[in-house]
Amino acid sequence: MKSYDAAVIGGGVLGCFALRSLCRYRLSAVLIEAQADVCMGVTRANSAIVYAGYDNKPGSLKARMCVRANRHFHELCSELDVPFSRCGSLMTSCGEKGNAVLEKKYRDGIANGLEGLELISGDKARKMEPMLSRDVQSALYAPMTGTVNPWRLGIAACENAVQNGAELRLNTKLLAIKETDGGYILHTDREDIFCKAVINCAGLSAHVVQRMVYPCAVSIEKDAADFLVMDRDIEKPSRIIFQEKEDGKGITAVPCTEGNLLVDSAPRAMTRPYATSAEGIESIKKQLTALLPELEQDIIRTFAALRPNPHSEDGRSINDFCIETPAPGFVSLIGIKTPGLTCAEELGRYVAGICAEYLQAPPNPAFDGHRQAIDCADGDIVCLCEGISRAEIVESIRRGARTVEAVKRRVGTGMGRCQGSRCEIKIAQILETYSNGTL
Repeated sequence: MKSYDAAVIGGGVLGCFALRSLCRYRLSAVLIEAQADVCMGVTRANSAIVYAGYDNKPGSLKARMCVRANRHFHELCSELDVPFSRCGSLMTSCGEKGNAVLEKKYRDGIANGLEGLELISGDKARKMEPMLSRDVQSALYAPMTGTVNPWRLGIAACENAVQNGAELRLNTKLLAIKETDGGYILHTDREDIFCKAVINCAGLSAHVVQRMVYPCAVSIEKDAADFLVMDRDIEKPSRIIFQEKEDGKGITAVPCTEGNLLVDSAPRAMTRPYATSAEGIESIKKQLTALLPELEQDIIRTFAALRPNPHSEDGRSINDFCIETPAPGFVSLIGIKTPGLTCAEELGRYVAGICAEYLQAPPNPAFDGHRQAIDCADGDIVCLCEGISRAEIVESIRRGARTVEAVKRRVGTGMGRCQGSRCEIKIAQILETYSNGTL
């Protein structure tokens, strides 16, 4: 049975940043993930937004972390060599109720210390984004809002953690946790692991993991959302567009760092995990036509997401970050939802700091937070749509990709107009060559 100072359970973007932050201390650390790769759950299907912080209640942990994280997001992405666009956002309203919501968000944003936040007229919004509907009456402009690829960010954090000595256990399902002298025994379907401290980042199952060893007052319900991906060649807004409807949140249109326009729906009830709703897709299209009537809806892909919706024992929705420490050395991030992606680095540092203090671990002077992206584009092109070379695919495999999907999320294969129909077989053949030891 191998022993570690700390174990992270769950390899989403939160778990990857918790692992990276543990490396800032003189600790041995391991991440346990049930899937074949990291960032395969909530992080896999995400709106890709780095929020400014006007949506959060002033004084809340969410508000403090979000504003602080947003201000330093460019530095984080520069360290990890991940593309980041501080494109700004417009939250639009077409009626009195929506106008009132925008005014409240403006006041909250100012109270949270946001820079450059501005309430503007519909005419001014259309000067900034000419594709906006004439029905837009007002907008909340937030220049600090940005966008980042969620899984590339999480994978980069994980790679950096491994560079700093952390270990991964993929395809490893946690079965039980036993409290023992000096720590915990994690029973998995592969091996038993001993650790002195646990960071629970199990996403939609975080409450289940905590209940393996301690009570948990939080339950997580699963919401869903539908997404459309537009071809990168269409004319599109340059800023993120939020839609505040008279009856609540509408769609969001995000100009991604890869050049595509990503459009998502408001949360809906989950039917089947990661299955799109025909009604939901049609609703997005109609709302998009109303909000951006001149947009060419050249859709190359649809997909669905799962989102955690945490509730307390009495059934009330929990709107702030829920961080539980049921025992010294055991920390749980439970039901972390928007702006979890924005705050992943902040949350990772926070929970790693709790563990380091418990273990009395000193800082690690050898920690290096820099990671270099895959950049070897010369040679035979395998993915014609995206111009991805065989050398890039091979390097992604050397860094841990073991499936076609894992390669895609590291170098962008299959993200173009044909959605992998021309390159998936070639990538599978390269993976088979690697598994045979002849790459």
